[in-house]
Amino acid sequence: MKWRDIAVVPYLCQGAVGFVATLVIWQLMSLLINRPVFPPPSQVLVVFFSQIGGELGVHLLVSGGRVLAAIAVSVLTAVPAGLGLGQIRALNKFFAPLIYIVYPIPKIVFLPVILVLFGSGDGSKVLLVGLILFFQMLVVVRDQAAQLRPELITSVRSMGAGRRALFRFVYLPACVPAVITALRVSIGTAIAVLFIAETYATNSGLGYYIVVDSWGALRYTDMYAGVLAMSLLGLALYFLVDWLDRRLCRWREGTE
Repeated sequence: MKWRDIAVVPYLCQGAVGFVATLVIWQLMSLLINRPVFPPPSQVLVVFFSQIGGELGVHLLVSGGRVLAAIAVSVLTAVPAGLGLGQIRALNKFFAPLIYIVYPIPKIVFLPVILVLFGSGDGSKVLLVGLILFFQMLVVVRDQAAQLRPELITSVRSMGAGRRALFRFVYLPACVPAVITALRVSIGTAIAVLFIAETYATNSGLGYYIVVDSWGALRYTDMYAGVLAMSLLGLALYFLVDWLDRRLCRWREGTE
């Protein structure tokens, strides 16, 4: 793996500048507010680094595992479904009304239903986040697959390619950018929904740590340490998607 392929230097520079700017603004706001409910970053960072190897780190791993599981499930289900809908018009006409109705609905409203049907375990959180990612990827993959030029598919078939070869060399490469874009757009929403889901009927995850374990006990410094951890989780996932974009879509302008 080459150094330029993973683009470590731009990530570190952008992250460092943004982190320093955030700390400066945070410090100024803390001085202006001057209340225990808004502690300065120096106090929060002490708590963050002291607990990241303990309780806070455990909750971070739980939340990260749930998000990664939701991404894996949604990719494995939405990509084949989107390819099928994009290439089979009759199938798309049948499911299009259902997609048009369900897609605009904020998926967080399904939280009570999911908790009732599937309980309060990890599966319900993964399912809720996965619903958001699934419909984001389903729509963009379907549209991308429908835009494939028929002459391109015909030319590949003329060389003896079967369905497996078409999927590997035509459909999948054409839809990878759409999947990456859907992930990049929906990461923030997925983290927000996970945060809300983890505040109900659970005793693990960053949402539980921030709202129940810290804010509920008036431990404001710990609360902000949890907010910092969840922000870093979202940032890490965004950088991961950006890295996948550079690795899997090198032919696009600006990815080299």
